Parts: sequence; C-alpha cells; structure tokens
Amino acid sequence: MFEGVLPALVTPFLKDGSVDSESFKNIVNFVEEGGVSGVVVCGTTGESATLETREHKELINLCVDCAKVPVIAGTGSNNTAEAVELTKHAADAGADGALIISPYYIRPNNAGLIAHFKKIAEASDIPIVLYNVPSRTGQDMPLEVIVELSKVENIVAVKEASGSLGKFSQIIEETADEDFEVLSGEDGLTFPSMAIGGAGVISVVANIVPAKMVQLAEAVKASDLETARRIHFEVAPLIRALFTETNPIPVKRAVELIGLSSGDMRLPLAPLSDENSVLLENVLRKMGCIA
Repeated sequence: MFEGVLPALVTPFLKDGSVDSESFKNIVNFVEEGGVSGVVVCGTTGESATLETREHKELINLCVDCAKVPVIAGTGSNNTAEAVELTKHAADAGADGALIISPYYIRPNNAGLIAHFKKIAEASDIPIVLYNVPSRTGQDMPLEVIVELSKVENIVAVKEASGSLGKFSQIIEETADEDFEVLSGEDGLTFPSMAIGGAGVISVVANIVPAKMVQLAEAVKASDLETARRIHFEVAPLIRALFTETNPIPVKRAVELIGLSSGDMRLPLAPLSDENSVLLENVLRKMGCIA
C-alpha cells in the first residue's frame, strides 16, 4: 500500500464552490486506469486547508466508496484535536491509511511534535504516514523526530518533501531496523529517491500522466535504470510546468486541459496566469497529452 505511485488527488469544485463528486470519481478512475498503487485524498493538492470539516469527511467517504485501490486520507491539522477527529473518521470510513502533515505555523519543539503524532496514532490503529513539507509548514521535521516516531507501531512511513536527497537517504539509513517506508514528496526526485531505496512517490504529476509515473517506478524497482532515467527526463518538463505557481494551481489547469473537470481553486488561490497556462499547454502538447 505504501509503495509505488500514489497520486495526491485534486479536488474538483462546481461553479457554486461545492465539491464536484462526479468529476472527482472520473479523476479517480483516470489515475486507476494508469495503474497507480493507491490514491491520496484531502492532501495539499486537494486544497485540504480550504475544506470545511464536513466537506473533508464527505470527500474521504466519497473516495473510499469509489476507489478500487487503497485510499490514504489526509487528516492532518495544526490542531491536534482536529487531526485526531479527522483520523478517527478516516479509519471509521474505511480508509487504508492517513497522511498527517506536521503542524504548520505553530512550529512546535521536538517534544511537541512527537507528542502530537503519538496522540493521533494512539487514537486509532489506522496506519499513519508522516508528512514533512517545510515549504508549507515553516519547519523541517528533524531527523531525530522522524526516527523516534518510526518506532511507533502504526506510524509506518514518511512522505519526505524537504527536497533534500541527503536527508531522504539518512532517514532510510536511520530507520532500517523498523518496519518503515520513505516516500518521496517531490515528483522530480522520484527516480533518485527510489534508486537509493525509497518506496515510491506521493505525486502531483500522476494526476496527469499516471501511467508514465508508474512505468518510471516499476523500472527503478526492476533495476532498469536506463528506462527509468529516460522517463525521468520525459516527465521533467511537465513537473517544472506544474510548479510554476503554487500547487495545485497549475495541475488543476492541466486536469482541465486533458479533458477532465477540476473547477476553479478556492480563494485565496487564483487561476493560473496566462503566461504559465501557455507554457503548460505547450508542454502537454509536446508530450502528446493533448492535441
């Protein structure tokens, strides 16, 4: 469940701003047809920070109901009690795991970080994936915290999105004696991170080219580094185009361009600029994703 390619799904919205359930189902079906190992709902790419608690729970329910692959639900918060509530809901809804971001804005000390995640882990036996993304939280989860938390029975993996391949390597090294996986949170580092022992990637670009990302991951696992390297450079321009502006602004535009529906972003995010939209269209056209 915690290996291979797991798309961090976008959340499509209708014109009135509500969640577009039918379009969400179509997106899930599209990535499943690409052979992904699982899906992540209510993550950063899914605009989780703008979802009301009710919507958050309903979207988890919807994903569990419609997905044929394992579902990892984003249930993190900078409020420990809210994270516990959402994680319990995900477990009761039948999600296969929970992705929990480190508390953003607050920047707790090491003891606070450990206590936060342990409190959530103790509240439910659902497998938990830690999420370290300092560009979003303002805090790089220290290596010693990740190592300590890897010893907790139902904390089974980390999504490492610091952008440091050195740290990624050290987490693998320091948790080698635990039943613990390290997943890339950076699409552009999928190839090198898996080559040194990473289990896979929680991916933005897999919303658009799921089969390509699956081929890349399978090539690395098969030690076919020549094929993996080729695919890495094939998707690299698209990865860059998907991060010209804050995620998920570009990927939601890309979802529309390939013929699915994603709707607008919720404020305070705004639509992709014309300049970056043209760049994205050109990349998708060159890759054969659109005519």
